[in-house]
Amino acid sequence: MAVGKSTVGRYLAKELMLDFYDSDRVIEESAGAAISWIFDKEGESGFRKREVEAIDSLTNKRGIVLATGGGAVLREENRRHLVTRGTVIYLVSSLQHLVERTQRSSTRPLLQDGNAMDIFEKLQLERGPLYKEVSDFEYNAEHTTPRVLARNIARALVSNES
Repeated sequence: MAVGKSTVGRYLAKELMLDFYDSDRVIEESAGAAISWIFDKEGESGFRKREVEAIDSLTNKRGIVLATGGGAVLREENRRHLVTRGTVIYLVSSLQHLVERTQRSSTRPLLQDGNAMDIFEKLQLERGPLYKEVSDFEYNAEHTTPRVLARNIARALVSNES
């Protein structure tokens, strides 16, 4: 969460001349409601069910860049679809940087009930190993701009295809 997946993804799609999708935006469009509303009305489990459906559909598309929500790796079927249907990039950042990026955010349901640092630590312990399990490449997103990071990722992907 908050590492810059959507922003870097948009730039990466432009670099590679591919279509860009953000699974959270696709879920919102499909539901006709914001993620925070879905969490309020259906809980995290309802949201995760919608997320599985969206990621299954999106990973069947070819020639796209997909930014998933931070918790997408929690479901085994999402991990399987991501690994078998594409190349997975894991963006990392320090916990302090993530806390700073989200200080004024009111749109992240998981950060509404508690200390942000504690929540990010818990999420990292829970999700970090899953991301490492599925990722083909890992990049630190903290010390460069999203545009430069996307350019570096694009170069690596293109050279990896050669």
